[in-house]
Amino acid sequence: MVNSSPAVAAHAEGEEIEVLESTDVLPVAPEDQWKCLFDKYDPENSGFISTERFRDLLAAHGSELDPHKLEVLLALADANADGKICYQDFVNLMSNKRSNSFRQAILQGSRQLRNSALREEVGLGLSRRLVRHVAYETLPREVDRKWYFDSYTYCPPPWLMLAITITEVVVFMYYGLQLNRWVLQVSSPYFLKGPLPYHPQLRAQAWRFLSYIFMHAGIEHLGLNMAMQLLVGVPLEMVHGALRIGLVYVCGALAGSLAVSVTDMTAPVVGSSGGVYALVSAHLANVVM
Repeated sequence: MVNSSPAVAAHAEGEEIEVLESTDVLPVAPEDQWKCLFDKYDPENSGFISTERFRDLLAAHGSELDPHKLEVLLALADANADGKICYQDFVNLMSNKRSNSFRQAILQGSRQLRNSALREEVGLGLSRRLVRHVAYETLPREVDRKWYFDSYTYCPPPWLMLAITITEVVVFMYYGLQLNRWVLQVSSPYFLKGPLPYHPQLRAQAWRFLSYIFMHAGIEHLGLNMAMQLLVGVPLEMVHGALRIGLVYVCGALAGSLAVSVTDMTAPVVGSSGGVYALVSAHLANVVM
């Protein structure tokens, strides 16, 4: 038997310690955590488990889940006619992702979800009540409302509509102090000489096609547009995100300035009504459904 030198033994021991430390500090991803749990009920590593085993899994670990998410998982189990649950659908739900196959399965089991409406939830804080209100105002299906209620985290917040509204107020107050006028500011000869209003004869200054939304004819004009942006635009942004709602809003504002360029070459344009009309039109689809 050959005795190893102390240096070799120390080197081997150091490698062993390094390996142990590296395994201890590695974080476990949420998907890996659910994979380990799923593998306990899938010893064959087939990627599927039976609905019976799936119900056993929920019975054992259901207390760790949000009640709404547990309800949707039970609907997923009941919706699969082949008696199997796919691992990917399971992970999609646990990580707040939604695949087409999962959506289809939930829609098939939506009868169970309607038994306890989201409106019946009690003991919610102000922020969660706001999310529930937005869900019912913006989403047409109970399943989508519950999914949105579970997954929305105010991160990011609906910053776009709030930023546009605050900017409009700041610009209005600036011109109010400059002109010493708060009602019918547009009647002042200096109002339309600023860099923001749109005029067809100044269309070579391309920024005016959009910058006109920050100026308003008077406090009544500003108040109405502010109310519509906050009551319609903010809920839409909370559901669809700033990028999509921003695109709708900008398209409405551009349509307003372009329409004036075509119909009346002598009329100046101020106000965010074009963007507001676009938001109202976007919300009309939810009203119809």
